[in-house]
Amino acid sequence: MQTIQNGTRGLSLLLLLNWDRILVVGALTLAMVAGAYWRTF
Repeated sequence: MQTIQNGTRGLSLLLLLNWDRILVVGALTLAMVAGAYWRTF
């Protein structure tokens, strides 16, 4: 149980520090999907 709590705390810290990078990766992925979808028409 202690290991799960420590892992969750570490994961939340990681997300707190890297949320902007995750947002950028998500935006790029969304742009690529939208471009591929638009290209099919």
